[in-house]
Amino acid sequence: MSNIYKALQERILVLDGAMGTMLQAYKFTEEDFRGERFKDYPTPLQGNNDLLSITQPEAIKTIHGKYFEAGADIIETNTFSGTTIAMADYQMEDLVYELNYQSAKIAKEVADEFTAKEPHKPRFVAGSIGPTNRTASMSPDVNDPGYRAVTFDELRIAYKQQTEALIDGGADLLLVETVFDTLNAKAALFAIEQVKEERNIDIPVMLSGTITDASGRTLSGQTAEAFLISVSHIPLLSVGFNCALGANLLQPHLEAIANKTDYAISAHPNAGLPNAFGEYDETAEEMGEQIEEYLKKNLINIIGGCCGTSPEHIREIAKIASKYKPRKADALNSVESAN
Repeated sequence: MSNIYKALQERILVLDGAMGTMLQAYKFTEEDFRGERFKDYPTPLQGNNDLLSITQPEAIKTIHGKYFEAGADIIETNTFSGTTIAMADYQMEDLVYELNYQSAKIAKEVADEFTAKEPHKPRFVAGSIGPTNRTASMSPDVNDPGYRAVTFDELRIAYKQQTEALIDGGADLLLVETVFDTLNAKAALFAIEQVKEERNIDIPVMLSGTITDASGRTLSGQTAEAFLISVSHIPLLSVGFNCALGANLLQPHLEAIANKTDYAISAHPNAGLPNAFGEYDETAEEMGEQIEEYLKKNLINIIGGCCGTSPEHIREIAKIASKYKPRKADALNSVESAN
């Protein structure tokens, strides 16, 4: 696992693009989501993208391969909603371990294939840990501000199960991403530290928040700098931001933290802002131009794409990233020397 620390010191690493964007192109029907195994399942399953790792594994494998071919160093597992809390929408809580394990296994198989072909460029699998659809620090009921739809301990238990399955399936690192509520993220980080301690292992952890709008804050009200401060007690591989904003709007928030941490910095913005139909119009070239500004200002170590991005975007980003040196991150040096 120290390989990734070494790679980060040598070059800017490229993360993959959107899984959801790629899956939409398949136009999977309810029957496709169900497959043979779940054909009589009592709840509608269309839209449960994580389930496709079981019912349409070849599609998931193909998408991972396309991102690696485009130049990605790291791919994310198809597990953004892979907790019992998020899977309750589909009454699939009992499948959580299998969903995460299979997703990590598929991703690792593809990563190993590419690493074998290009040993000088090892490929990595990041176990994607999404924010769930509940928040621990705010009430969903405006008439009852003290109410919480989920507790810290419920989140911790759910994240622990997901973490164990991702590691068992072969994830090289863990990515706690699209953090809109830092308390949720702290539950995930606490669960990860528990697993590391119980198994006596060390696995790198990336953390990526999301600035929700022009206010420059997360949904739970933190600025970029406050978010960084509140998670800096955890040993992280990287901290950064993804989703919600396009590359140009995300830049000020990366600038706000780049000189205030020894961790690596990551960014995987959307392909601009969505249009009236919820679609993303920004081309690979347009996005690439904006991301090049990050690199000119020496802001990042890991760069990729979120909503609306495709292998085309990642290819352009990888091409630009290859021309620049990575931002110096002292935490990488200390881990590497310890290994």
